[in-house]
This record gives sequence, structure tokens and C-alpha cells, in this order.
Amino acid sequence: MVTNAVFMGVLAIIVSRAVDYPLRDPDGFLGPAWVRLPMLCVGAFAADILPRTLWRSRLNPTQFKVEAKLLIREHWTRDRIQLVILGLISFYVTYVSYRNLKNFLPFVRSEGARLHGDLELHKFDHWLLFGHDPGILLHDLLGTNVAAYVLSWVYLLFLPMVPVSVIVWLVWSRNVSFGYWFVTAQCMCWTLGTASYYMIPTLGPNFAFEWIYQDLPKTGVSDLQNALYWGRHDVRFDLSNGVQSVAGFASLHVGITLMMALVAQYTLRHRFLKIILWVYMGLVVLSTTYFGWHYIADDIAGAVIAFVSFYLGGIATGQRFDRHLRHSYPTTTTSDVPVDTDDRSVVSG
Repeated sequence: MVTNAVFMGVLAIIVSRAVDYPLRDPDGFLGPAWVRLPMLCVGAFAADILPRTLWRSRLNPTQFKVEAKLLIREHWTRDRIQLVILGLISFYVTYVSYRNLKNFLPFVRSEGARLHGDLELHKFDHWLLFGHDPGILLHDLLGTNVAAYVLSWVYLLFLPMVPVSVIVWLVWSRNVSFGYWFVTAQCMCWTLGTASYYMIPTLGPNFAFEWIYQDLPKTGVSDLQNALYWGRHDVRFDLSNGVQSVAGFASLHVGITLMMALVAQYTLRHRFLKIILWVYMGLVVLSTTYFGWHYIADDIAGAVIAFVSFYLGGIATGQRFDRHLRHSYPTTTTSDVPVDTDDRSVVSG
């Protein structure tokens, strides 16, 4: 996790100097990352301590302080605090570096390479569907009214879900190593996704073939797409001091949500929560194609990134899988990652 963050940070600095473009802290859900992550962490701490303090004290004010201190000693151990600090810093550095490297993409890869990528992936979509366009098929199948608004909500929910999910696994993971697993895997997703943008630069169907999606109504997604389009235009022609966020291959909406569902499947005890995450992941895949954010190949690449990040992140943080990857178990409850080479019933790291 830390190595990944250092690599991304150094790479962002090198590319920034190479293209003579400054690094920037992008705004997002609740403001810039350096503000919203500590805010979310403080909120999670309060959400963890306050309700349980009230419950344990039976609403007796004289017991509030005693119960709160007891809860802090039980849950906010040295290992938990270390996880939260290292996890937040690593995620912050990785994510901000990702956004900046994405911002530099138009200055590193030529417009000709981008056009070629969009054309080839568009052709691949048509080849997979025997000459049909996936966006048009979904519009005909689902309609362009109620489905558009529902899938718009699904897609936009991803924006706050990313930082919130990091906080949830850092603060409430029942095993500290599960928190390291989740954040390590997510950081790997951002890193591999960045590499994919530079390998095959594209804008995505909605930006490259926008006439296909003109039958869709005005939604939060369409507003976001317009903002991203003009944001890329302004950055390319030095009309803005913001960051552009347009890059197609691979879909990190798919990558992050699938990775989240996979880690949840192995770490959460509540079946209901697992089902919610798997259903949400499926709807995200559907929405990326419905709105033309991504080609089918982008979603496939996002899924590959998710599986790779999930597995390597697990091995790196001391998780051990059975031979058929049906189950896993942690080999530690702390940040230590022991290697059990004598146990032949598990896959060795």
C-alpha cells in the first residue's frame, strides 16, 4: 500500500515536470481530498463512539465518559490508529496522483493515438454484438425515461462511495488486516487504471460518438459529462487551472465496485450487505454502457484490474486463500504480514 503510494507520487512529480504542468489537488465530494478525508474520518469516529456510548450507558449521562473511554480503548488500538493514518495518507497520495496523471494525458499521448483508440474499441463493440451498438441496444431495451434517471443515480453514487468505503474499511473492519487489504487493493486499482489510460488513450463512446446518446434526457450524468467535456477543452487550451478527468480505457467504476464486492465477499459477515454490493456493481456495469462512459472492452479491462488488485492486495496483506479461492483467512490481526510456507493447504504468497 505504502510502496504503491510512493510510486504514484514520484511518477506524478516526474510527469508534471516533463510536461511543465503543475500538480493540483482536485476538488470532489465535500471539497478537496485533503479536507474531505479527515472530515469523513472524524465523522466515522463519532459515528463509531457516540451511538455505542449511548447504548452502553443506557442514556445515563454520568456513564457517558466512562463508556466512551472504554470503547476507545477496545477499538481504537495502536494498530487501528496506524491503519487509519497509513491508509488515509496512502489513499490520498495515490488518488491525487491518479487524478493528476489523468490530467496530463492529453499532453503526453497525441490526439491521433486517442482517435485510433476510440475507433478501434468502437469497432470491437460492434464486432462483439454482430454489428449492433451497445448503447442503442440498451436504450431500446430499457427505454430512455425512467431507466435514465435510475441509472444516473446509480452512477453518481460512486463519487461519494469511494472515500466513504475507504473510511468504512479503515475504521470498522473487524480485522485490521482486512482494512489494509481493502485500501491496498483500491490503490492498486487506481494505479493499474492509470496505466491503462496511457496504454490505450480514449475519450469513451459518449465523447467520441455523442450522436448515439442524444436521445437521453437531461440527468445528473449528462450534466457531469458536459462539465467534463468542457473541462478537458479548457485544460487542453490553457483556459482553466483545474484538472481534466476524461479517459476511457479501463473502467474504474467497474474496477473499484467489483473489487469492493470481492473484498466484501471475503471479509463481511452479513449476507445482506454482500448482496447489495454485488447488485450495485452489476448496475454500475450497466450504467457505464447505457450512458456511453465506456466501451465493452473498458468494462472487461476494469474487471481484470479488480481481480488482480483483489488477489495481489490480499496476498500482500497476509490473507491466505484455499486452492479454489472459495475462502480466505487472515494470518494476522495487525499490520504484520507473516508468510506461512509450511501450510500446503493454502496458496503461498
